[in-house]
Amino acid sequence: MACKCLLWVRFLEHSISLHRSATSHKKVWNLLSFVDHQVRNIAFIKNMESDHTQDLEMEGSNLEQRVTQPSMGDPSSGTEPVKNGETLITEGKAKIIFPSANEVFYNPVQEFNRDLTCAVITEFARLQLSSKGIQISVPGEENASKVVVDLSKGDKDDDSEQSPAWNQLDQEELKVAAVGEVCQGGLRVLEALAASGLRSIRFAKEVPGLCSIVANDFSSKAVELITQNIQLNDIGHLVTPSLSDARMLMYQHKAAKEQFDVIDLDPYGSPSVFLDAAVQAVSEGGLLCVTCTDMAVMAGNTGETCYSKYGAMSIKARFCHEMALRIILHSLDLRANCYQRYIVPLLSVSADFYIRVFVRVFTGQAKVKASASKQAFVYNCVGCGSFNIQRLGKLASNGNNINYKAACGPPVGPSCEHCQQRHQLGGPMWAESLHDVDFVQRVLSAVGSNPSRFQTSQRIQGILSMAIEELSDVPLYYTLDNLSKTIHCNSPSLLQFRSALLHAGYRVSLSHACKSAIKTDASPSVLWDIMRCWEKLNPVKRERLSESSPAARILSVEPKLQASFTVRADANPNSRKQGLKRFQVNPEPYWGPKARAKTGRRESCTRTRGRSVEKRAMGAT
Repeated sequence: MACKCLLWVRFLEHSISLHRSATSHKKVWNLLSFVDHQVRNIAFIKNMESDHTQDLEMEGSNLEQRVTQPSMGDPSSGTEPVKNGETLITEGKAKIIFPSANEVFYNPVQEFNRDLTCAVITEFARLQLSSKGIQISVPGEENASKVVVDLSKGDKDDDSEQSPAWNQLDQEELKVAAVGEVCQGGLRVLEALAASGLRSIRFAKEVPGLCSIVANDFSSKAVELITQNIQLNDIGHLVTPSLSDARMLMYQHKAAKEQFDVIDLDPYGSPSVFLDAAVQAVSEGGLLCVTCTDMAVMAGNTGETCYSKYGAMSIKARFCHEMALRIILHSLDLRANCYQRYIVPLLSVSADFYIRVFVRVFTGQAKVKASASKQAFVYNCVGCGSFNIQRLGKLASNGNNINYKAACGPPVGPSCEHCQQRHQLGGPMWAESLHDVDFVQRVLSAVGSNPSRFQTSQRIQGILSMAIEELSDVPLYYTLDNLSKTIHCNSPSLLQFRSALLHAGYRVSLSHACKSAIKTDASPSVLWDIMRCWEKLNPVKRERLSESSPAARILSVEPKLQASFTVRADANPNSRKQGLKRFQVNPEPYWGPKARAKTGRRESCTRTRGRSVEKRAMGAT
């Protein structure tokens, strides 16, 4: 295969020299170097595919493990024992040495988080560097074949018929950023809480277009391990270890020339103490990647703690996972507003026991003024679960002038109009879209065209497909099981209920955050009318219902809408039709949050990376 590729390169050299004899030799050889690099990448990939077809089918193993099966350890888990009780862990293209004692944190279940982050940063780099005339090269993408096709079309006498790529080459040298190479003018990345350094190492070995990576941790043992793992992976030219308080490090990079283009925050529990520094240390239009694992706090178990950390009151409701996403986005935007900055969410994901958001940060006084209108409170009925959204502010346009005013409300009375129960007030929270659909589509297309790049590619495709399908202008959701439980009735199928909403003229979608979610622009009155119609087809024993119960009060009203449950073809979303892997299947026994790393008392206060069980997070203050 290598010989054939070299022969093909020589053929290209000869063809180009004949066709472009008048062109500068420097430009031609720049192109040949690029073609040679790309063809060699394809040769390597095809060799790996042909030599290790059977190994590639092993779920949970990675490329390195498939080539060199260890004699000891569990290949499927990506671990291999080494000397002194340490373990060699392989994930993606990275290898890390992990101590047997729980001194530095590592959770294999978070591979999906790390894969998704690599995919997002890759597309962010593609967008950012294209304006600088830099093209990124991702292993597995068919860039080389595209160049060959363009060159074959160049056998024309008329220069006007040459490909756009060739014309661009005539104007300036082609700049290609490859994985593992320092890209001048590329992205500057900070992993503020790096632990073993696995994430930073994967960035260096899997994401092109990077100028530098700082892998920081407050634990001296973690930094020693980071340094050792950098040497093991031979990426010292890209990754620099740092022993520092993450907040102080970011505050020291507030100046425009010192800011990072990408900041990754994946802390133990809550990231709240790092957000103020992060929104100042990220560059204009830069990317913030933030993880929250204190889901018990954000899901309403301790609303007062949520308020102290994020400036918002969380409530117990079926939509708690999406509300958690909106709370962290609100908190980020609020902190950015203090410095005349604002956020634009690219992707917001609720997965497993954590949430993960990717936002860009910009500066602009006019945009900051509109931030209040992007926040909202939610009135949630404790009886039937009906909810209403109350915006915090509103925009009033008067010609070319925009007036910013406080919104009027509330949208509900003293008690719920459907079951006469009281309301809980939650928020404020982010009320705009959770995703940039165009950007998510770019990430989805890149992962779909190169599925062997990540072990969790199937799940990434499933979740991103659902994110694209979600109604972007509808905050929160209902769940089908809770609607049925409220009136003590058996549940209609998902397709039947979605069809009833579509027949009534409303929009409806699923949510990646919950299997039984119903996101719709229909009012609660419409939803209960549909459930009343369903109950007539599947009657409950009303004599057993208490007169003061939500079920009795809801069913005592005749429906104004005559719902049709005939299944429509468009009721089944594409992600569901294609059978995409949209939700986590338990990857291993006892998976989930892990215990905090056991380092020194001072180091483990707030900054050592780790995961706690949700019971511990629930009691955190």
